[in-house]
Amino acid sequence: MHDSIAELVKLDGWRAEGAAARVHYEGAADRFAVEYYADSDAVLYWSVPDETGSSPATPVARGTVPGPLRERIRRDLAAADVDPDAERRSI
Repeated sequence: MHDSIAELVKLDGWRAEGAAARVHYEGAADRFAVEYYADSDAVLYWSVPDETGSSPATPVARGTVPGPLRERIRRDLAAADVDPDAERRSI
């Protein structure tokens, strides 16, 4: 396991999935899965369907992700000794 993944899973809500770490976020109206990929040092955001599962999870552009969530992800990355700019990196 990558050191960065091992550090992220020590933080609230993060879990390891191979060379990635994932955390889920549920806001007032939106649900997201956030994935950090150690090999590419980048973050992807996914829109997660509601409990009915009426639509599949889909990747979303960073510009549509609430600012407080993006800030939390950058803080978590920094706490795991990952460059927080990875959150802004394009794939």
